Amino acid sequence: MIAPRVNAAGRMDDAKKAVEMFVARTYEEALSYGRMLHSDNTDRKEADLNITEEALAIIQNDETLINRKSTVVFQPHWHKGVVGIVASRLIEKYYRPTIVLTKSGDIIAGSARSINGFNLYEAIHACREHLLGYGGHFAAAGMTLLPEKLELFSAKFEEIVCATIEPGLLIPELLIDVEVEFKDLNAPFYKILVQMEPFGPENPRPVFIAKNVEDNGNSKLVKDQHIRFSLKQGNHIFNGIGFNMADKFQLIQTNKKMDLIFTLDENEWNDQKNLQLKVIDFRLSGSAL
Repeated sequence: MIAPRVNAAGRMDDAKKAVEMFVARTYEEALSYGRMLHSDNTDRKEADLNITEEALAIIQNDETLINRKSTVVFQPHWHKGVVGIVASRLIEKYYRPTIVLTKSGDIIAGSARSINGFNLYEAIHACREHLLGYGGHFAAAGMTLLPEKLELFSAKFEEIVCATIEPGLLIPELLIDVEVEFKDLNAPFYKILVQMEPFGPENPRPVFIAKNVEDNGNSKLVKDQHIRFSLKQGNHIFNGIGFNMADKFQLIQTNKKMDLIFTLDENEWNDQKNLQLKVIDFRLSGSAL
């Protein structure tokens, strides 16, 4: 609850508000800053969603961009604080090294995200002739450049990626920890999972697969982008959410059994907590992902 809101302060406005909340001398003062952080986080989510939609539309309407091995997109009005998040969102759809750029004063600035196994920093370093500045590491980076260098930089980055990336790296890989059945997913099981937190790069959240799962008849599209799942396996029913999976909704409508890859989390609504599946991918049982 707290961490995303603290993070949003620096992305959307001024991180000083988060500090002021933590050092507040009274509850009322802390609550006041907390409301500001909550507002920042709401703005962050809206900017994230809108910019991601715009960026996807740019790619989908440009045959050249679709067929590249890298993504570089730019719009001057995009919020600088969320371009890194958007880059990660684009990788979920187009699995390749990705850079999202926006205007910052008189120059262009942005963030880059990589895919597993590809050294993003080295690729950007190879494009340094077109940059004012850059920095980062294997998986993520930032850069600044002059507007007149944008096309040259984009072309050079694509050239470097094409020349150095192994084709197999462009195929997304899902690492599944274990197969489970719905009957095993209960409160004691989730309590054990929580004891493994915090999850992160060196301690990833466990990923499960459940096979021969059926639609319960209530799955639906949400905002024309996401799937709200209602699924059953045997006598056990679970709800879940799958973000940006609208293009696979027709698989559910076949009413055939599916294999489901997901993580498990807890959804709280109206003061009630229920386990929820966060779907990563799914397929018809017996077919390839």
